[in-house]
Order: sequence, then C-alpha cells, then structure tokens
Amino acid sequence: MGMRDLLSEVARTYDRTAGSRRDVVGQQVLRGVASRTDLALPHGYKAEGHGGQATPAATPWIGVFAQDGESDPKRGLYLAYIFSADLRNVTLTLQQGITWLEERLGRGRAREEHLRHHAARLRRAVSRRESLGWVDEPQLRDKAARPRAYEAASVIAKTYDTAGLPSDVALMEDLLAGIAFLHQVREADRVWWTGDEADVLEMSYEPGAHNGPIGDPLADFHPKDSSDYVVEIKARQQVKRRTHEKLVEDFGGHIATCGYDPITRLQHPKDLVLRRQGAAEGEEWLVEAKVVRGGNQTVAVREALGQLYEYRHFLYQGQDDPFLIGLFSEEIGVYAPYLENHGITSVWRSGAGWAGSPKAQDWGMTTT
Repeated sequence: MGMRDLLSEVARTYDRTAGSRRDVVGQQVLRGVASRTDLALPHGYKAEGHGGQATPAATPWIGVFAQDGESDPKRGLYLAYIFSADLRNVTLTLQQGITWLEERLGRGRAREEHLRHHAARLRRAVSRRESLGWVDEPQLRDKAARPRAYEAASVIAKTYDTAGLPSDVALMEDLLAGIAFLHQVREADRVWWTGDEADVLEMSYEPGAHNGPIGDPLADFHPKDSSDYVVEIKARQQVKRRTHEKLVEDFGGHIATCGYDPITRLQHPKDLVLRRQGAAEGEEWLVEAKVVRGGNQTVAVREALGQLYEYRHFLYQGQDDPFLIGLFSEEIGVYAPYLENHGITSVWRSGAGWAGSPKAQDWGMTTT
C-alpha cells in the first residue's frame, strides 16, 4: 500500500450521491487518511482526507501539510491531491487557501479573479526547469463555487489519470518537487508581504473587520517593526530597511492628533485605514505609503496610484468607496496636483511636520 493505492481507492469508492455519513465507504477511506502509516510521506509532513461534512464534496481531496503548522487550507499555502468531479483525474496542486476570502469577496467571480491574479504572482517564484510537465491549473469539471475556486487558486499543478496512475516512486518524486515549489513560493510570499522595495510584487488581499476600544484613537494602530531585517532572495542576501513601516508609524501618531483613528490591525494588504473620530460607519480613508527612493518621485507615485485603485476595486466591492490618500516620505512636487486630478489626496513629510495637497489641508491632515 502507498499513495498510489490510496488515490486509486478514493477514485474507485468515492460516490458523491451516497452522502457524507460515516458508513459511506468513500468517506471512510478519506477520513482514515490521517491515521494511515503506509503513505511514506516526507519527514515533517502529514496527510488528511476531505470529502465534505454535511454536504459531500464535489471534488474530494487529500491535503499534504507541514506538521509545523505553516500549512493552512483556509488561508495559507499547501499541497493537495484534488480529484476531478468525474474522478477520472487527480491533480497534485500547490494551493492558496480560499475560505478566508468569502467574507469580503464572496464565493464567485471576484474571489476567483483575486486567486488567479495572486497565483500568477506566486508562480514567478517557481523554478522553470524543475516545473517542466506541470501546468498552472487543474480541470476539475464542476461548476460549483468551491471547485472553481480550487482551479483559480492553483499556483502549479500535475495531473494524473486515475485509471493509469504512475508508480509510488514517480508520485513521490512529484510530491518532493511540489514541496520544493511550496518552499519557494512561501518564501517569496513572505518577502512580498513585508517588503517595500520597488522590485517587490504587490501583496495579496486580506479582508477583515476592525473594531477597537471606544475612546482610544490608537487602539487598532499597530505598525510593523521598523528595525532592519535580513531576507534571502535568489541565493543572495539583502538587508532591507523598514523605512516604509517607520513612515506609517510616524504618520499614524500624527493623524491621531488631527481627529482620525489610524487602523492597521487586520488590514493587510492595506498600509493604513483612517476613520474620523466619532463619525458614522462607512466613511473611510485608504492610505498607501511609499518611500521615495533616490529622489525618484515618479516610481513612488505610479506605485501608489496603481495600488490604491487596485485595492479600492477588489477590497471595497459592495461598500462605499473610500477616500484615497498617497502618503510619501518626501515632497512629490508636480505629482501632487496630478494625483488630485485622479481623486487621490497626497501627504508627505516636511521637516518635522507634514505637508500635503489642498484636499489634505482641507481635511486637517497637515501641519504646514
């Protein structure tokens, strides 16, 4: 017995129409995966079978997770063998978690667009030579929301015919390759979430509600550590400076004295959200912070404009549009009126204080 026999057994016994009761054979096979000792998984990894709970899954799957807890099928990155709805194929796929996006993006097209967009970003971290024979997405052949989301969430995938599965040795080789891809993509994802360099890709979207203690304008303001830190990128070591976080931290402390609540808690990928103290729900200012590097205002402005538009489109569907603010580490000159013409207010450091475009001054966000 081994992974080949397990995959074959699921394809042979799973019956979506039989329900999800404990006495259903296919469900028993999947529920028993976690206790199996014959799968010869790589050290530090475990497997779990999933066939649905109250409702049988359209596309049953077996997850392969790191025992250190880093893999989370609801919101993290993980590996899974996902069966097509007709059970003719099973695909080893590097998946993004899909469940956590439902609250903000729903279960339809918006979620799929986000997943597919971020999968394309993550895919750039995968070694091309090692990924020969792999594809981007599996074909699960079911129109339900969850299978469609699984397809969109796939970063890279290897599909097998269940009637002619490869040997356990070949399956293990592919699984080890998948684990290597997982490490590459996970590290790249961490760099993108914490970096503010010009060559860092945009971050993925993370929704969340934010309710802090009444009366404390800084209750939900928790800027990231601004100390230097080290990351490994493409076999070379870089020291990245968290000047971006320092900019957010300083502005947050300032804006709290201007009658606004600065909020960072649970706001990724948003840099900062502002709400007017004592104002009604719904009015919100979305702030994107950019460090002007080497005097290059153009790059900083372009990145701020693009990300503000992108976040407003994806993160505020079904809600009132936020006011948009570009926060900069230094004056941006002629770009201030340019941004205002595009509906974006700008604020920047000015000596020991803060200056900004006319709208920022009208809102009482500046000191000069």
